[in-house]
Amino acid sequence: MLPTPVSDLRPNTIEFENTPLVKPTGFREYDARWWFGIQGHEKPPELNLLGVEALGLGLGTLLHEYGATKVVVGHDYRFYSLMIKKSLTLGLIEAGCEVLDIGLCLSPVAYYAQFELDAPAVAMVTASHNENGWTGVKMGANRPLTFGPDEMGRLKDIVLGGKFVPRDGGSLKYIDGMREKYIKALVGDFKLKNPIKVIAACGNGAAGAYSPDALRMMGAEVIEMDCNLDYTFPKYNPNPEDIEMLHSMAELVRETGADVAFGFDGDGDRCGVVDDKGEEIFADKIGLLLARDLSVAHPNATFVVDVKSTGAYEIDPVLKANGVTVDYYKTGHSYIKRRTTDLNALAGFEKSGHFFFRAPYGLGYDDGTVAAKAVLQMLDNAAGKKLSELKQDLPKTWTSMTMSCHCDDEIKYGTVDKIVAGFEKLAADGGTILGTAIKNVNTINGARVNLVNGSFVLVRASSNKPELVVVVESTISEDDMRDLFHKGIMPILNNYSEIGHFNQTV
Repeated sequence: MLPTPVSDLRPNTIEFENTPLVKPTGFREYDARWWFGIQGHEKPPELNLLGVEALGLGLGTLLHEYGATKVVVGHDYRFYSLMIKKSLTLGLIEAGCEVLDIGLCLSPVAYYAQFELDAPAVAMVTASHNENGWTGVKMGANRPLTFGPDEMGRLKDIVLGGKFVPRDGGSLKYIDGMREKYIKALVGDFKLKNPIKVIAACGNGAAGAYSPDALRMMGAEVIEMDCNLDYTFPKYNPNPEDIEMLHSMAELVRETGADVAFGFDGDGDRCGVVDDKGEEIFADKIGLLLARDLSVAHPNATFVVDVKSTGAYEIDPVLKANGVTVDYYKTGHSYIKRRTTDLNALAGFEKSGHFFFRAPYGLGYDDGTVAAKAVLQMLDNAAGKKLSELKQDLPKTWTSMTMSCHCDDEIKYGTVDKIVAGFEKLAADGGTILGTAIKNVNTINGARVNLVNGSFVLVRASSNKPELVVVVESTISEDDMRDLFHKGIMPILNNYSEIGHFNQTV
């Protein structure tokens, strides 16, 4: 049996070749993420191939506890992802699992395959939107849900404690044709009634092999942008929340006169949107537009949004008129997915670009191309209105991008706890932010400080990177939104020496 993993090993040594390396911080709240390393990079690896095998053996041990030993595996498009998946598969087989390998795919394709192949479990090798050098696994044992803190905590205990249970009977079967089945099922019988010119931006990630063809089957005229697969990601990391990718999409919209641009991340479970004027629309605002559209046919529906999302959901007159209930919950694809299912919500929206549609629009998991389809359906029903015109009908708010600053994984949650306590004391003492009284402090996920004028500031720990995340929104003006960050939040954060500089600010 594999030795018990260790948390620190030096590469290019005998020990590195014979001992599993698994750094504890790779076990995140709802998936796993490690720095695997790339040649010439000074950052030491947090995981080696034996460590991946140990992860597979530990995951298989856990799946036996859940009675979910039939597992779909797939991998994203990075030069090392296939060997990561092979090592993970070896561990799963050692644990006695029935492994169904669907090959190179998107995370939502792996989730779809759980239904198509009647497999309760999934293990998708992906670093999502993280830079090259990172790897990870998104896992689940109860479709369409993926692991949350309880499952990840148990997995961490098994792997780091070497509490493996090898079993006979493991097997591996390669599955062909899942790409075609997924696209056909996603498109269904939907066909655009009106011509729409669409940009599909894939950042040279795996979505390039799926999303453009799916959009064409829906009847859209598709302009491809970086859809050729290239695991060096020559222009930028495929991340539709990254301003560089969004700006490139916006520029191409203005050059081509496209009606809308969709940007997909590295594993295809997120979607970013740029309108016909070349302006980025954050996913929470797209979610609000979709909620308006869907609530016409589904009055009294429930929608789930994450705490980073706009407060406009609470004041939107269309949602009020249609009897909509909006639930603000923890940021994270696993959290929103589970909450959407638990509340029997029609859909869930996360500001980072995860969209979760349940019947009759989806199977409950996050899928960037399903989100793009929903936007196309909305535009097709909009009586000739452009996306930019639909956007103008929303309550006016000025919202920042999602900003982040470095804070080590080992201390980031403790730092946020101190910041939360400070905001709670400020509210209890009748304090203000920029002279505006605090309405309440939502602590479901960090601190979302809601002001009496409808504005808010949010500070939380990133679940998959050594970072803190900040979002601010103003109901007054763009200048006020900037002041909320520079004059409202930064003086507080500057009191913590463990917090690094922001990668970008408003």
